[in-house]
Amino acid sequence: MLTVGEAAQRLNRCVKTLQRWDRVGVLVAQRTPTGRRYYELSQLETWLGKQQREVVRERLAYCRVSSQAQRPDLKNQREVVTQFCIGRGIANVEYIEEIGGGLNFKRPKFVDLMDRICAGSIETLIVAHKDRLARFGFDLLRHLCTKHGCELLIINDEKVSPEREMVEDLMTIVHCFSSRLYGLRNYKKALKVALST
Repeated sequence: MLTVGEAAQRLNRCVKTLQRWDRVGVLVAQRTPTGRRYYELSQLETWLGKQQREVVRERLAYCRVSSQAQRPDLKNQREVVTQFCIGRGIANVEYIEEIGGGLNFKRPKFVDLMDRICAGSIETLIVAHKDRLARFGFDLLRHLCTKHGCELLIINDEKVSPEREMVEDLMTIVHCFSSRLYGLRNYKKALKVALST
């Protein structure tokens, strides 16, 4: 018997994905008398064998803001993506929302998303603007999606002049490093207070 967490680890998926698959009948879990989901190893092995022949491809929408202060913008971003999906007739979309800087490639949900793309399980990835996925290296991410059969849809793909793009990139870098410097100052103050007591 495997818990949902153990099964998710074996399948290289997140727990929420397994819970959703159970609800829609993709991979139905067994239940304990108290209603907890569990899987048998033979069930997972059978499912994995079937998946090698028939891959379940998902549609995802990724929404991101840089800080907690921008959390209201996350809701607006999701609304824009939802309207886009309705307009295009794209159904059964899983939404991933994350708070983290666009220069940080260690964001947990972003890393999971990249793993899923590389596994070939994502059919379509939708983002409001390319910098929501990553501030730099977008062309590499687009290539990764193409290589693994993932269609990447950018809602607002407006082109800006090279000068304006460079200014925006420099402002992002300055903001990132000034935030780190400010964080170091707070750390030094806390350390000084702790050592003086």
